[in-house]
Amino acid sequence: MNFSFSHSYEINPLYNKKVAYFCMEYGIHQPLKTYAGGLGFLSGSHMRSAFELRQNIVGIGILWKYGYYSQVRKEDQTMDVLFEENKYGFLQDTGIKFTIKVAKHDVWVTAYFLQSNVFDTAPVFFLSTDLPENDYLAKTISHKLYDSNPDTKVAASILLGEGGAKLLELINWIPDIYHLNESHGLPLVFFLYSKYKNIDEVKKRFVFTNHTPEESGNQRSSLTLLEKMSFFCDVPLTEIKAITGNENNELNYTQTALRLCKVANGVSKLHQKTMNKIWNSEQEKYNITSITNAQNLKYWSNEELYEAINKNDKEKYIQIKKKKKLELFDIVADQCGEIYDPNICTIVFAKRFASYKRPDIFFHDMDKFHKLVTNKEKPVQIIWAGKPYPMDYDGIGLFDKIVDVCKKYYNCSILVGYELNLSKILKRGADIWLNVPRYTHEASGTSGMSAAMNGCVNVAIPDGWFPEFAKDKINSFVIPLPNKSNPEHIQDDIDSNNVYDLLEKEVLPMYYDYPSRWFEIVKNSMRDINPFFDSNRMAKEYYEMLYNV
Repeated sequence: MNFSFSHSYEINPLYNKKVAYFCMEYGIHQPLKTYAGGLGFLSGSHMRSAFELRQNIVGIGILWKYGYYSQVRKEDQTMDVLFEENKYGFLQDTGIKFTIKVAKHDVWVTAYFLQSNVFDTAPVFFLSTDLPENDYLAKTISHKLYDSNPDTKVAASILLGEGGAKLLELINWIPDIYHLNESHGLPLVFFLYSKYKNIDEVKKRFVFTNHTPEESGNQRSSLTLLEKMSFFCDVPLTEIKAITGNENNELNYTQTALRLCKVANGVSKLHQKTMNKIWNSEQEKYNITSITNAQNLKYWSNEELYEAINKNDKEKYIQIKKKKKLELFDIVADQCGEIYDPNICTIVFAKRFASYKRPDIFFHDMDKFHKLVTNKEKPVQIIWAGKPYPMDYDGIGLFDKIVDVCKKYYNCSILVGYELNLSKILKRGADIWLNVPRYTHEASGTSGMSAAMNGCVNVAIPDGWFPEFAKDKINSFVIPLPNKSNPEHIQDDIDSNNVYDLLEKEVLPMYYDYPSRWFEIVKNSMRDINPFFDSNRMAKEYYEMLYNV
């Protein structure tokens, strides 16, 4: 092996502790298709801030041959999924090869290296099993992010957790702290236990971040399946049951990570409370703190807009915003055949499509929707964008439902290809960023942060990060909360009505009738988002609250 590793930048003494950061997805830059949504956007910002602060961090991920997927359209404009092979000439082939055990068979692994100077990030290694030494099934482990096949999904966890830990030993870079960003790479913990044979030694080195209260994001698998797949790094099943405190035949990844880590964190103050409610009990208490997610200001923000805001130059702000709107509207025209007007208030809903995020919030009352989008006095343009999981037929159904509605209105459009570049363009072109998750279902959410960095006004449910930022009618608009004791469909109806009331009675009148007041809200939003919601603060807090404790 000719590859030798060291950081290309001088480490800041404040962040000298060696940290390995394991994450299943990284949204670092548009050309690198290794992300699905918010988790990837978050980890990408973290790696950028680690570079800016010169932290002693190394990222570990997987090089997904077909990425997440390419979002395309069928003949009738509804959504289709395309798996397209990606090539990356900017990654360094390390030439490293080693094996991991999957289903009690050796699988060969190699690593590709993203150097810090390519995208201004901490160094990141991407693992792959797409090697001629492997059979076809072994190659597919690193083909598709969040593969729907249960065995392949388990194998990807082994690749990330065990494969990442083995790689670090091969390059002779042994971390002081192993940070598991979400529980996908849980075999890391069993690799460490097989090495040290002592839970306390594992806990000294292992920290954990949970990103969602959603059941689908807190994976459970049969112990029998996991043992068959070599998930436990040759630790006997009886010992696994003992160290995890497992009394049935199912392993909960999140709970296991909480049991075996030194400290864990939720990704907003509200999420910390939700985690404590879900996981802590009289029988078991976990050390859960809160480090609120953030986005990298340098990467996401529009410098021109900030210059105008800092000079209190309203005319310059309007000029830049209209220019950015036209860039977005070119994409709308290209994809949807509609020509939008930069003088009209533009509402955007854009994020990974999932039913709890409620992209169809407007459609609970189609009469009100029709009234909103046909109002000539206070007109709106609405743009949706977002990628569901490729096998999430509920999410795809929501996308297709919106396609059908948009065909009926010249000022409503839905875009495909919601990745980093389109996300930036949407945030720079939107006037209003709409965020309406079912309350307590959004652990943090970060799209509204980077929207605020680009002169967008958030109109949102006070969930996740938003209560830590929002000052109603000062830097954003807060949608009132329904009674959470109501059934979900009742909550959805109430929230939908509240969205309409807020838009029609307060938001749109302010946008059109009181433009100076609107500008004040934009200014407050752009100023309040920085520095707390810049990921430099978050990266500092990880050292202070997780790594150095």
